[in-house]
Amino acid sequence: MDWITTIGQLINTTLVFSTALIFASMGGIFSERSGVVNIGLEGLMVFGAFAAAIGTYYAEGAGMGAASPYIGLLAAIVLGIIASLIHAVASITFKADQTISGIVINFLAAGSTLYLVRLLFDGQGETPLLQEVFRKTNFFGLADIPFIGNVLFHHYPTTYLAVILVFVSYYVLFKTSFGMRLRAVGEHPSAADTMGIKVSRMRYIGVMMSGAFAALGGATIALTTTSMFAHNTISGQGFIAIAAMIFGKWNPIGALGAAVLFGLFQAMGSYFQLFDWAQSVPQEFIYMLPYVLTIVVLVAAVGRSSAPSALGEPYDPGKR
Repeated sequence: MDWITTIGQLINTTLVFSTALIFASMGGIFSERSGVVNIGLEGLMVFGAFAAAIGTYYAEGAGMGAASPYIGLLAAIVLGIIASLIHAVASITFKADQTISGIVINFLAAGSTLYLVRLLFDGQGETPLLQEVFRKTNFFGLADIPFIGNVLFHHYPTTYLAVILVFVSYYVLFKTSFGMRLRAVGEHPSAADTMGIKVSRMRYIGVMMSGAFAALGGATIALTTTSMFAHNTISGQGFIAIAAMIFGKWNPIGALGAAVLFGLFQAMGSYFQLFDWAQSVPQEFIYMLPYVLTIVVLVAAVGRSSAPSALGEPYDPGKR
């Protein structure tokens, strides 16, 4: 029974770590399916975590109570969209190198959020601990069921939201005319333009959606596991989300599976520390284990994933 309980807890922890990756990888899919490389997922997650923490903190101060984390989520989405517009303007309107633009977003997020936190909180490098954050659900006592309860009914609301949005994203991308147009501008923009599809408009929408999703991923971390924002709140999760997107072949269902796999790697890193033999292993090696395994899996996927044909290529209507 102890092993069953441990496995149930491991699965639960895996889904906790996977949630932010699921959100961010969905954002990457919408941007790159439209033909715009988005290396800036890490920075967009940082902006989302920052906005969620600040929004929730001030909502608490205004007496919003249990509604405070939802205000934080909304603030994260808004800032994520605004930040993504910087990338969109640079890479779509001015046709700048999309990789460099994404890297700029990462540096901008890291520097500006730390500066603002210190400005708002008297030089401190982190926000105060939030009191009103998301709590794990119980579902009318169903979470108390051995194993099944811990696996299915004892999660943060954001985890359920992330899974739901995966299937919504799949439907939108592959079953609607909007999704067809978005994928068309990422595969053959000149042909899409000939058919009357506004290439730049669709790419702007794709990048803005990536900002909203990635910001939700960052907000999830700030409003669940950390209950605060600091410079190391995200710690490379955006880059792992990019790996999940690639390993999942730019498909929401595939990215979900990859995010859960990478979440398992992170959960295993935490659980290894519970064993006696792990005490003789330097903690740094245990902490880097998820990232090493992520690299191994991503290298194994090279050559098996096919990116959108026009990914990373600025579109010039005059050269079609």
